[in-house]
Amino acid sequence: MASHVTHPGTRRNKILFDEALPVDHRLNTVYRIGAGLMGLFLLAFGILGLTDNIGFFDTGGNTAIGLNTNGALSVLSICVGLLLFVGMVIGGNFASTLNMVLGVLFILNGFLFLGLLSTASNFLAFRIQNVLFSFIVGLVLMVFGMYGRVSTNLPHDNPYWRARHPEAEQRAAPATDDQVR
Repeated sequence: MASHVTHPGTRRNKILFDEALPVDHRLNTVYRIGAGLMGLFLLAFGILGLTDNIGFFDTGGNTAIGLNTNGALSVLSICVGLLLFVGMVIGGNFASTLNMVLGVLFILNGFLFLGLLSTASNFLAFRIQNVLFSFIVGLVLMVFGMYGRVSTNLPHDNPYWRARHPEAEQRAAPATDDQVR
């Protein structure tokens, strides 16, 4: 049994993310800064981890910037850092969505490796400081990605508020000659 009924005349409001945020909007800077800073740190961590010539899946005590690492984690950090730099270059809704998605993935990764800390399945050589770092980076990326998008009291000039409330946008628009007749 269906718990809801769809009516053929109803229309669901769908936010078109490509059109919701103008290229020069001030939120674009926040999304770019968030992606760029996290990407820079992950690139530095990955490059420093690779310069130690450690094994790809070595679970020894090799560290870089105070975090445990191995070759696989270093390469993964470089790839994610580059992806965040791509988000920084593109900006806009892509950077915002990328920040949110990667933030959630970092948090899930933290929980996954928290469970694998003292097991043989800890192939990325995580230690508790890596888990905490993963949680912190995940939260920071999510905050940067959700900034100005998720709130109960967005200002009315916010493009996300306008996309969610098209009826208010139509009421505020001046009447054209066709509407007057």
